[in-house]
Amino acid sequence: MPVLWLRVALAFYTVGLLYALLALTGTSSRLSRIALPAMSLGMVFQFVSLSESVVRSGQIALGSVNDSESLLAILVMVAFLIVFLIYRTTSPGIVIFPLVFVLTFMAATGQQPFLVTSPGLRRGWLIAHIALIFTGYAALFLSFSASLLYLAQERSLKSKKSGGFMLRLPALEVIDEIGYRSLLLGFPFMTFGLVAGMVVAQAAFGRIDLFDPKILLSILMWAVYMLMLYTRWNAGWRGRRAAYLAAGAFVAAVIAWSANYFSAIHRFVQS
Repeated sequence: MPVLWLRVALAFYTVGLLYALLALTGTSSRLSRIALPAMSLGMVFQFVSLSESVVRSGQIALGSVNDSESLLAILVMVAFLIVFLIYRTTSPGIVIFPLVFVLTFMAATGQQPFLVTSPGLRRGWLIAHIALIFTGYAALFLSFSASLLYLAQERSLKSKKSGGFMLRLPALEVIDEIGYRSLLLGFPFMTFGLVAGMVVAQAAFGRIDLFDPKILLSILMWAVYMLMLYTRWNAGWRGRRAAYLAAGAFVAAVIAWSANYFSAIHRFVQS
């Protein structure tokens, strides 16, 4: 049943994916009116799927990479909805909706690999680690979507060929503010999530291997995250330079996530 509800959610997310694709081509479509309701319904069914999985496994979205991808998709949608409620714009959806679709597709069609765990890991620290890190990921992804929109809007304005989807984008200052506030929201979650992860590693394995691929890449990702905030606070970086750095942080986050498949102490293996 969890997989069934997940696939129902995927069907609703398909509407959001089509909306994003049509928006890129500048095609006017009725999907623009129903994309947000469809994505919201998809999030509801995904939450039902995740809740049922928790009831069956007795763990909070920690048993498999499928649950982790599903949880991340929900958190990304929550971050998007917060932006929508504040700014009343669905424009970040052109990046967020495809990302949520891909994460849910992977969760719904995967082979149910399990995360390597031990009894010592099934504690509140692990729950905190996952929840905090994923919230930081969600905020980072939202910042990345804002950076792409900023670059697209800036290029459109300079070429003086604004039209189609570009006409519905917020002002550059608003897009830049969305990206900046996303960073401010996500950085504390990412920081405390890494601290919680180190506590878990120390309790479970008696050591923290800083050269383990997952740990090393996560620390590097955090460093890039901090660099983004520093350049905005002290160097006054805004606009294009901040957008490029946000894109770089997104790439670092994807690489850090992929380390789950080959890390010695924090990896996904086939069931």
